[in-house]
Amino acid sequence: MSSAHRDFLIEIGTEELPPKALGTLADSFLAGIGAGLEKAGLAHAGMAGFATPRRLAVRVERLAAQQPEQHVRRRGPPLSAALDSAGAPTRAALAFAASCGTSVEALERIEEGKGTFLYFVGTRAGERTVELLPGLVQTALDQLPIPRRMHWGEGQAMFVRPVHWIVMLFGRDVVPATLLETQAGRYTHGHRFLAPRPLSLTSPAAYERTLREKGHVLADFAVRRERIRTEVFTVAEAVAGRALIGDALLDEVTALTEWPVALAGRFEERFLALPREVLVSTLEDHQRYFPVEDAAGRLLPAFITVSNIASRDPPKVQQGNERVVRARLADAAFFWEQDRREPLAARRIGLEAVTFQAKLGSLGDKTRRVRALAPDIAVTAGASREAALRAADLAKCDLLTAMVGEFPELQGIMGSYYARADGEEAGVAVSLREQYLPRAAGDALPGTGTGLALALADRLDTIAGIFAIGEKPSGTKDPFGLRRAALGVQRILIEKGLDLDLPAYIERAVAGVRADIERLRSAGPGWAGSPGAAAAPAAPKVAATAGPTGIAASTASLSDEIYDFLMERLRAYYLEGAGASAQGRAPVSTEMFDAVLATRPASSVDFDARLKALSTFLELPEAASLTAANKRISNILRKANTTPPAEVDVLRLREEAEVRLFDAMRGLRDAVAADTTRREYTSALGRLALLRPAVDTFFDKVLVMDENPQLRANRLGLLAQLRGLFTGIADLSRLPG
Repeated sequence: MSSAHRDFLIEIGTEELPPKALGTLADSFLAGIGAGLEKAGLAHAGMAGFATPRRLAVRVERLAAQQPEQHVRRRGPPLSAALDSAGAPTRAALAFAASCGTSVEALERIEEGKGTFLYFVGTRAGERTVELLPGLVQTALDQLPIPRRMHWGEGQAMFVRPVHWIVMLFGRDVVPATLLETQAGRYTHGHRFLAPRPLSLTSPAAYERTLREKGHVLADFAVRRERIRTEVFTVAEAVAGRALIGDALLDEVTALTEWPVALAGRFEERFLALPREVLVSTLEDHQRYFPVEDAAGRLLPAFITVSNIASRDPPKVQQGNERVVRARLADAAFFWEQDRREPLAARRIGLEAVTFQAKLGSLGDKTRRVRALAPDIAVTAGASREAALRAADLAKCDLLTAMVGEFPELQGIMGSYYARADGEEAGVAVSLREQYLPRAAGDALPGTGTGLALALADRLDTIAGIFAIGEKPSGTKDPFGLRRAALGVQRILIEKGLDLDLPAYIERAVAGVRADIERLRSAGPGWAGSPGAAAAPAAPKVAATAGPTGIAASTASLSDEIYDFLMERLRAYYLEGAGASAQGRAPVSTEMFDAVLATRPASSVDFDARLKALSTFLELPEAASLTAANKRISNILRKANTTPPAEVDVLRLREEAEVRLFDAMRGLRDAVAADTTRREYTSALGRLALLRPAVDTFFDKVLVMDENPQLRANRLGLLAQLRGLFTGIADLSRLPG
C-alpha cells in the first residue's frame, strides 16, 4: 500500500454494552468518525463499522496520510495601525507577520469597505493524519448519544461502560494517543472465555480475520445477525417447526453475543393452554428466546435459544434453559388460574387505591374521566354508548391482576382474555386489547368502534392531564410518551375517518382533569385517590413524579396549547411520509401544512380533506399565479394597517378590471360557499382557479392604494373578500412563490 494512503482502525474495548443501544452507538460512532475525516479534508476509499457486546470499532480504507495543501487568506491589522508615520512597521504588523511565518514586506495590502488591511495570502502544508486522529476520535466519542456516562476505578474518564483497551492503528503503526485514560495499542481481545488472551493486530485489514479465527468473535454486526437468523431457522426445522424471528429480538440477541450458537429447547405441552401472548412474552421478552410454531401457525412446545459460546456439552446448556423456562411458565400458569377466580369487573373498586399520577388522582379517577369522553366518541365510530361505558369501566382492571403484575407488557391483552372468560360482550372484550393501539409508529389501529372510542378517550385524557399539571414534553424529554399518544390520536382520526370536533373534546378532557386537580388540591398535599393509594402496576405508562405546585393557565389557553401540540404531531405524520403513504398521495410540504393549519380546522378529517384539495389545486396551471396574488394581497392588507369595509360599494368600482373581478367573485361566491360547507374543497378551489384572468388583470390595471381614501378602502375591501374566498379552505399566502 502506498505510504500516502493507509488503512486506519480504531477499536474501543469495554465491558458489556447496553444491547438495545448497541446499534445506535455503532452507527453514531461510524458517522462521527466520517464527519471528522470530512471536516479535516482527509480523503479515504470507504469505511466500515463493527459492534459486539464488548467493542465499538471503525475501519477506514486507504486514508490519506496527510491533509492536502491548505490555502490561507488571513486578515491582519489595518494599514493605519500597521505602519507608523514614517512608514515603518509597527509592533502589531511585526507580530502578525511572525504568526504567519513571513515578513511584513511579503504581506499583501487589500482594500475592503472599512479600509485597507494587511493580509497573508499563501499556502501551507496540511497536517499529518496521525497527528489529527486522536482529537478526531475523541470528538466522535464525545458526541455519542449516551444519556448517562459512568466513572470507573479511580480515574475521571466517563463512558457508557468501563473501557479496558483501545486499538488505534494507522497502517501497521500504532497511533500514539491516550483516550478515556487508556493508552492506545495494537492488542485487541477475543471472546471472554474462548480466547481470553490478548491478540496482536498486524494491520487494520487483519482485524475481522484475527477476531474470527483466533478470538472466536464475529465483529461485523450484520454478519453476526445473519448467522443467528440462519442457525435459528435451521434448528427450528430440526424440531419440525418454524421460528418466529422478530427484528427487534434478532437485533437484541445479536447485540448480546459475539460467537452465537443456536440450540433448541422444549417445555411441557400443558403450558400450551396458556394464552399465546403469555408464551411469546415469556420466551421473547423475558428470556430472549425464539418461539416456534407449526405450519398452521400454532405454537409448538419448543423454543430456540442462542448461546454466546460453543459448549462442549450442549445437552447441559439445553437443560439449563428448559429449567428456566419451565419455572417462568409455571408461574404464568399459576397467575392464569388465580386471576380467573374472580371476575375482571370485581377489580374495579380496587382502582381507587392505585395512583395514576400524584396530581391527577387514582386509576379510578382516570376511569371516570375516560368514561365521560368515550360514549360520544363511540357513537361517532358506529358503536353503542353502553358498550363504551362498560369498556371504560373495565379498561384498567387488568392492571390489578397477578399476570399483568408479572408481565406488564400484557396489559389490555390479558384484560381481553379475562373479559371474554367472564362472558362480557365480544366487542367490549376486544376493545380492552385495542385501547393501547397503536403502540408504536406503523402499528395496527383499533378495529372496533368501542376500541376506537376507548383508545381516543384514554389518550386525550392523558394528554390533557399531563399538560394541566405543567409536565408537557420539552426538547427530547417526553417521559409520559405524549408525542406518541398524540400521533396515535391523529392516526386513528384520519385513517379511520372519525370526524370529531377535536377542540370540543379537548375542552371536555381539560375540564375533567381540572375538576380532579382542584378536588385533589383541596383534599390536602399528597392526596392521590384513596388513603394508602398504591402505585399502579404499569408504572412505565402511568406513574410519575408530581408536577409543579401550580397548574396551567385558563382552560381556553390550555385547550389551544393542546390543540397546537396535536397539530404538530399531525405535521410529523404528514412530513415524515406516513400520512402521504397511508393516504396514497404525494408528500406534503411544510408550507402546504401551514396553509391549512392557518384555518385551524376543528376536525382532523377536515384537515386531511383540505390538504388533499390543496395538493390537487397546486397541480393546476393557475395555482402559481393565484398563490402569488394571495401573497401580494396579504402584504397589501397588512401594510394598509386598517380594517377594510365588510361590503364592497359597487358605485365606487371605477375601473373596468375591478368591476370584472367583482362580478367574477360574485358569480362564484355561492357555489364556493356550498362546496366548502360540503367539504368539497377540490371543487371549491377548482372554481376559484377560474378567477385567475380577472385577478391578473386587476393587478395589471388597478392601483389599489389610490390617493382617494374612499376608492382605496373599497379596493382593499374587494381584495379582503377575494382573500376570504381562499382562506375558507387554506391560506395560500403561506405557500412559496
